Amino acid sequence: MFKIGNIEIKNNVVLAPMAGICNSAFRRIIKEMGCSLVYAEMVSDKGLIYNSKKTKDMLYVSDEERPIAQQIFGSDVDTFVEAAKMVEEIMKPDIIDINMGCPVPKVAIKSQAGAALLKSPEKIKEIVSAVVKAVHVPVTVKIRSGWDNDSINAPEVAKIIEEAGASAITIHGRTRSQGYSGKVDLDIIKKVKESVSIPVIANGDITDIESAKRTLEYTGCDAIMIGRGVLGNPWLMKEIITYLNSGKIIPKPSYKEKIEMCFHHLDYLLEIKSEKVAVLEMRGHASWYIKGLPGAQKIKTEIFKATTSIELKNILSNYLKVLDNGI
Repeated sequence: MFKIGNIEIKNNVVLAPMAGICNSAFRRIIKEMGCSLVYAEMVSDKGLIYNSKKTKDMLYVSDEERPIAQQIFGSDVDTFVEAAKMVEEIMKPDIIDINMGCPVPKVAIKSQAGAALLKSPEKIKEIVSAVVKAVHVPVTVKIRSGWDNDSINAPEVAKIIEEAGASAITIHGRTRSQGYSGKVDLDIIKKVKESVSIPVIANGDITDIESAKRTLEYTGCDAIMIGRGVLGNPWLMKEIITYLNSGKIIPKPSYKEKIEMCFHHLDYLLEIKSEKVAVLEMRGHASWYIKGLPGAQKIKTEIFKATTSIELKNILSNYLKVLDNGI
């Protein structure tokens, strides 16, 4: 258990704000796996300011997802402040997070947002302190180790963020230029933890119990954040939380549980999106869920042709029968 500002987080495993993934449907599933804090996918400050319906729709949240952090990205102090106020008013999140780590060229290069802010420590201080003053909830910041190998500055940036009034920091131990390649640098995460007194959340390469345990023990961080490791495998959350709490190793999900999760996930998506969008999104998730199962490749081809929820459910039901009969 740890605290972000006045918000009590019941365990030390957190969901990362993955773009295009962490909508309400996915967050609800992760909460059902015992995750105590979920980060919603990032929204653009400009998208909110210019009243984009698509951006505002991303702020939908159900009560069972709380406590929840909403992440915002941008590069301009004034629009950051306006967007943070809007998020607080519309969504009433428990925490507001500032993205200073996104490596995607559209964000970091074209918009000079995300990880690009790591090149301007003065601007970081300005943005964080302005947002902290503008809202009534704790503010957290997500950073990377630096822009590239020649400008690793996460410990210095972390101190600036703390001085500016943030309540916690998440550090992904890769540079912007690495993207998601290469290995995460646990030493830089450890240095960030040692350089501040606010909670630090470690992020990057946490894909199983072993990497979760190693990251927490080596860095001394207050919590770990898991992203890509839960794609098609939300049970990973439950596995890690159970192990960290009790030392127990729970069984891996069966093929039946994986296919039932496809139905469950699709039903949640249909509650918040049009059928067309829900099915398009679910096709990707379904292919992750069944990855590695016998005959999955052939079924994936069928899944990606499905255009209605009935079609998708029929494909999965038939596949379940085939697996039940032991192919």
